Formats: sequence, C-alpha cells, structure tokens
Amino acid sequence: MNQSFYVGAVGAGSCTEKLSVIANNLANVNNNGFKPKTTVFSDLINYNLNDSPDAVTELQAGDSMRVDRTYTTFDVAAMTRTDQECDYMITEPNLFFKVQDPATGAVSYTRNGHFHRAEGADGFYLMTDGGKLVLDQNSELFRPEVTDVKALRNETEEDYGQDGEEADEAEEQKIGLYTFRNPSRLMSTGNGEYIPRDAGAEEIPVRTGKSALVQGALEASGTDVAREMTRLIECQRAFSYALRMVTTSDEIEGTINSLRG
Repeated sequence: MNQSFYVGAVGAGSCTEKLSVIANNLANVNNNGFKPKTTVFSDLINYNLNDSPDAVTELQAGDSMRVDRTYTTFDVAAMTRTDQECDYMITEPNLFFKVQDPATGAVSYTRNGHFHRAEGADGFYLMTDGGKLVLDQNSELFRPEVTDVKALRNETEEDYGQDGEEADEAEEQKIGLYTFRNPSRLMSTGNGEYIPRDAGAEEIPVRTGKSALVQGALEASGTDVAREMTRLIECQRAFSYALRMVTTSDEIEGTINSLRG
C-alpha cells in the first residue's frame, strides 16, 4: 500500500515541475528571441525482469515517473518588423549573437537582436537592453557605423589607387554570428541568454555574411500559446489523477485499519 502512495506522490511532483516549465514559456510569450523549453519524462522501473534483483543496471530504480531533462530547440520564430536601425533578426536556426558583460568580461549568447547604440569613452558600441556589448565576427567589440559628414566632405583621392580603383581595405566588421557543435549543451542563464554547459558545446564562428541577418526586424518569441495551453490541460489532468491515487490509497488504508479494529 505504501508503494501506491509513493507512485502518486512522485507523479504529482513531476507534474508540478512540468507546470513550472509551461508557466515560464507562457510568461515569455512577448519576449523577443525567447525559445521555449520542453519537458522530457522517464519511467522509473522497480526492477529488471531480465536479471537478478541485486544486479546493478542503468535503469532508474523506483516506480512512477520523473522529469529526466528539459531541452530547448533553437528554431526560427516569426518575424516582427520594427524598421529600427539597431534591430537585427537571425533567419537561420542554431545561430546566436555573442555578447559580453563589460564589468566581468563574461561571454554569453542570445538570439534577441534588440540592440541600441551606446557611446563609450572611445566611440560608439552596440549594446543589449541588459547592458552587454555585442561582439563581431572576430570576438571584438562591434562598433556601429556613425556617419561623419565632415570626413565625407574632406574625402580626397588618397583613398583610391593610381588607376582610380579603390585601395584594398581591411575586413569589414560585421555583427558576429556563432553556432555550436552541440547546441543542446547550452544552458539558459535568464534574459534569453545562454552559456555552454560543458566542453561538449564548442563555439563555431559562422561566416554566412549578411544573408543570415535581417536589419530592422526582430525574432518574436517561439512560444506557441495553443500548444502550451494543450500541454497545460494535459498536465493538470495528470496531476489530478496522481493526487486521486494518493487519496484512494489513503481511503483504502483507512478501511483496512478500521477492519482490523
């Protein structure tokens, strides 16, 4: 009888964890670049039928189920036009902007391209709403172009070769895009930002050019409200059934104790 109490209690606890994930997805339905999480359950097996009770196996011991993990899929969500110069949308999956905390130097990754131009001691930088600096394709601070009218007026032929052709220029600075060999190893740190969980998530710079970016647009939240509401109803029913099992077990236990006198 104690086993039925355990099965119901563990099931209810697992449903509570899933409800927390669903609530977080719905709470971020209006946050640009947010990627919803999905909960994965695994069955708990009391013993291995193909081996002795004392054998050590990779099976999870116990009864009922538990939350095995949560994962995030970094697909492309809907586009929202803003026509703002410093807004960028990534149009390919599993790509990220690389940002750096100016205070600590810590690096993180995000798909939220809502940036603004911030002025520093030695010029302008591109910055996130959270105050982090955007990095370029070489992991250097990205400096947005600011038109200098005076410099344009004073432009001379020194910028051109003898044949009238433009002289060789350094590599054009671009907003950096990065991916990972195993994006599933990224860990969420909040505010739509991620960091590698371990060495299995190796950073890879992406040389896709401007084709993977759309300026003047933002990626909407990836939360599908209809899907999350369906999962919410399913989880609520599973939670109620688990609690009903606990209640029924308690009633049976009480009946047995009363019969024993």
